[in-house]
Amino acid sequence: MRPFIPSVFSTAMLCSVAVQAAALPELQAIPELKLSPSLTVSGLSSGGYMAAQFHLAFAPEVSGAAILAAGPVYCARNDLRQALAHCMNQATAAPDLKAINAYLQQQQQAGKLAAPAALANSRVWIFSGSADSTVLPQVSAALYQQYQQWLPAEQLVWINDQPFAHHFPTAKSGLTDCNKSEAPFVASCEYDAAGKLLSHLLGELQNAASNSSGTLLKFDQHQLASAARGQLAQYGYLYVPTACASGNNCRLHVSFHGCRQDASQVGDAFIRHTGLNEYADTNQLVILYPQVEKSAMSPFNPNGCWDWWGYSGEDYATNAGAQIKAVKQLVDALQQRR
Repeated sequence: MRPFIPSVFSTAMLCSVAVQAAALPELQAIPELKLSPSLTVSGLSSGGYMAAQFHLAFAPEVSGAAILAAGPVYCARNDLRQALAHCMNQATAAPDLKAINAYLQQQQQAGKLAAPAALANSRVWIFSGSADSTVLPQVSAALYQQYQQWLPAEQLVWINDQPFAHHFPTAKSGLTDCNKSEAPFVASCEYDAAGKLLSHLLGELQNAASNSSGTLLKFDQHQLASAARGQLAQYGYLYVPTACASGNNCRLHVSFHGCRQDASQVGDAFIRHTGLNEYADTNQLVILYPQVEKSAMSPFNPNGCWDWWGYSGEDYATNAGAQIKAVKQLVDALQQRR
């Protein structure tokens, strides 16, 4: 099954996903947090595209991005046909980096993306499973080539030697088979992607907690960010370690789910089981899990994907993009900059 493709191309994707998961938390107030003004982002699949888009839009504040199973920013070029032909699983996929980067340069000059100099100090971690048949390794390679124009080699990592399918790989047991791409797209691979990506983005880390001990909060995205109305699901999730809830200085990391991976479709599987929360507990990280949910029309997003091909408007990959603005408002509210 391919979590990226709109359901008009695969009726199976309209089916609800049965996932054995713990109950999602009730709506709760967000405690006052002391968060650093800089942040890091990560994402899988459509969430990987979104993480890179957000990074390029707000590079002065986003110090690093981890992108799993995704291609270059603006790969689809505001065209679903381009997305399907060159940004996913076609053997002939060949993202047109010349045209893509020309557009990005125009947006940088227009102030809709951060200037290239703002990217120079970023750290980026890119992952592509060699057995990924949803977003082929050659598409991920184009993302790596794209970032090479902005970052020194030591700040940019591309992992492409792991024989994994299309999912978020973890060292945990009891999750999806690592050889299969199926809901909830969080797999047991004896591979700690959460620890590897965070250590590249943030530097040396304390070992992950054996079990998460912080609080997973459900909050109203529409209330916290006016731009979220009509673009994001009503509710998002925030993982807050005890130390951060107690007033300690903490950093913020934003984790973007993939298609068919939001809480309405897979429950708490993505927001609890990637391994990010266990590192958050021991490294004073607050993890924001913003949510997009599926919709049959206005916008047409039947699989609950983040916008990486233009369904929310032609500016989707810039700081004028509707979803990017909504997430930025969430971040600003948490960092108390509104």
